[in-house]
Amino acid sequence: MDLSQLFDLYSVKLSETDTGFVRYLHDRINWDSRLIVIVGARGVGKTTMILQHILLADAVKESLYIAADNTYFSTNTLFDTASAFVKGGGKVLYIDEVHKYPDWSKEVKMMYDYLPDLRVVVTGSSILDIVKGTDADLSRRAIPYTLEGLSFREYLNFSLGLHIEPLSLDDIIAGNIALPQEIRHPLVHFKDYLAKGYFPFFSQDDYFVRLENVINHTMEIDIPAFAGMSIATSRKLKKLLYVISRNVPFKPNFSEIGRSLSMDRGTVADYMVYIEKSGLTRQLNMSGGGMSLFEKPEKVYLGNTNFIYALSDGMQNPGNVRETFFLSAMSVNHTVTASPVADFVVDGHTFEVGGKGKTGKQVKDVGDAYIVKDDIEHAYMNIIPLWAFGLDY
Repeated sequence: MDLSQLFDLYSVKLSETDTGFVRYLHDRINWDSRLIVIVGARGVGKTTMILQHILLADAVKESLYIAADNTYFSTNTLFDTASAFVKGGGKVLYIDEVHKYPDWSKEVKMMYDYLPDLRVVVTGSSILDIVKGTDADLSRRAIPYTLEGLSFREYLNFSLGLHIEPLSLDDIIAGNIALPQEIRHPLVHFKDYLAKGYFPFFSQDDYFVRLENVINHTMEIDIPAFAGMSIATSRKLKKLLYVISRNVPFKPNFSEIGRSLSMDRGTVADYMVYIEKSGLTRQLNMSGGGMSLFEKPEKVYLGNTNFIYALSDGMQNPGNVRETFFLSAMSVNHTVTASPVADFVVDGHTFEVGGKGKTGKQVKDVGDAYIVKDDIEHAYMNIIPLWAFGLDY
């Protein structure tokens, strides 16, 4: 088998890769693991991160990057390619968009079982297919990681060429928040981030066109392929996302939504799970265990604030934007649940999120409670600026 075609493409991809800005997840991954699975929404930067790792680890000669949707694999298998790579002295194989290869999990499992000297890193834009494959064949072998979109901290570093380190939640709620001198007024940058800073392609032209392509591809291709939907059924899925985008945050009534979309309650519940797992929405549940974890969510939000701007036709609700940002920012490192008296509970701390005029009336009798305000620059007492939570990862 001649791998020269794949090595040529690999060289081109590396030559186009810049290591000036590296995502937060890179240093959290144990790259020495034999099988790594990196998942995340479309466009968050998984491909760039693995190419950067090859360069940063000075491992170009012992590595090979391949895209699973390459036409090369119309006549060659992944396993045979991996086997030939190992025989030629290869040590680490990076397989991008692996979910686009039929029965990928079976062949990756064969690599793990029959090529013990090979380390394999796979990525996929469709969370649904990756998780399905991992659960089916690789759950005892794969080390899974999820790459989220840019945090506000990463956005500042990327757009301004800075090196701001992440802050712990304890530091944030204690008001130990400091930014470089280059950023005297963070609110200007924060507003830009909320509208178009979650995906690394924010610096490119036609951001919202690209963002709509991410949404449409997920709704029209990824989810239907996973769930075996027809084109007609996938249209109902898009209608459901439209309903969600016009009402978030809301407590879903599956029966009512089903009647409006001519679906039964169970189908709506399934579709809500598909949309949530794909990264287009986030579900917020009440704290506590038991059967509550299996009930419908307390509230449903869009996956990040950029989706709000893309889907709201210029009619963004400020309260929705604030809560969506807080949930998105805090969900990466922490367990976030709904509060019975305020908006959120994060690792035992209670948070009420609002604008500059938000009072502490709702949480005045709650211990360990904080008021999170938009449109302020500095923390004081138990009042924390909303933007500061974007420094958590």
